[in-house]
Amino acid sequence: MKSLPERIIALAEAEPEATPICPSALLHLGSRGAVDQALSRLARSGRLLRICRGVYMRPIETRFGRIPPSIAKSLQSLSELWGETIVPTGGSAANWLGLTEGVPVRSVYLTSGRNRRLYFRKHPVELRHAPRWQLTAPHRMAGVVIRALAWLGPRHVETSLDAVLPKLSREDLAELAAARAVMPGWMAEPISRRLAHA
Repeated sequence: MKSLPERIIALAEAEPEATPICPSALLHLGSRGAVDQALSRLARSGRLLRICRGVYMRPIETRFGRIPPSIAKSLQSLSELWGETIVPTGGSAANWLGLTEGVPVRSVYLTSGRNRRLYFRKHPVELRHAPRWQLTAPHRMAGVVIRALAWLGPRHVETSLDAVLPKLSREDLAELAAARAVMPGWMAEPISRRLAHA
């Protein structure tokens, strides 16, 4: 009969990349204490990665050795696991839109949940709680624009809109218009003016 760690690894290997492995989902294999001990042993040996307290993931086997799963896939899985919105910060959004040349040095994401630090081996990822309006339209262009403007601030809103609005589709503009109700006034007012003449 396989040992508890081997049974946990067999279950982990049957799952897609970046599937969270949580002790509470493994209690059919053994007691909580035994499961916790097996997970700790697997993490120490490198066969599992401890992403944060109570969440593990299987590393990906490559010809160069074991590497962490994709951060994008991992954050999507964790978003579903925790029932939270997780999106890139405004600095990343501004860079992606071409509004700044600065590339964020640290991996920081905004979340509707609490602040957390995740570990993908030597690559830490920080989750920061953000107000609801900054999480509007997650994974949509309108949301990317809102987060970029929030990061750039009121002084840069007009020039940023000059650069961004011509690139947006009708659907993106409609989503941006619909989101005005939750935006701060300094952002909603110039967007309303521009959209009235679009």
